[in-house]
Amino acid sequence: MLSSGGMPSSHSATVTALATAIGLQEGVGAASFAIAVVLACVVMYDATGIRLHAGRQAELLNQIVCELPPEHPVANVRPLRDSLGHTPLQVTAGALFGCVVAFILRSST
Repeated sequence: MLSSGGMPSSHSATVTALATAIGLQEGVGAASFAIAVVLACVVMYDATGIRLHAGRQAELLNQIVCELPPEHPVANVRPLRDSLGHTPLQVTAGALFGCVVAFILRSST
């Protein structure tokens, strides 16, 4: 849950739990709920779009560097992290997990 990439998306779980908790506490008509929903959408879009594709590019660049001859100046460069983003399934699982956590915490108080 502390690193990027993987199942479920902790980023999606966090922002969805926040939006759900605000919706339960303040109502879905509150301005703070609207802000939390927009934040959640931006974070989930970033996780499935930009960061996922950046990770795929890093994977390809790592493969290219591995195929370079040993005497090439960048042949010994540390590999790029390629687990940056999430698949739509991972984001959806994170969002569902966040909602469940918010409802559980709401009912326990």
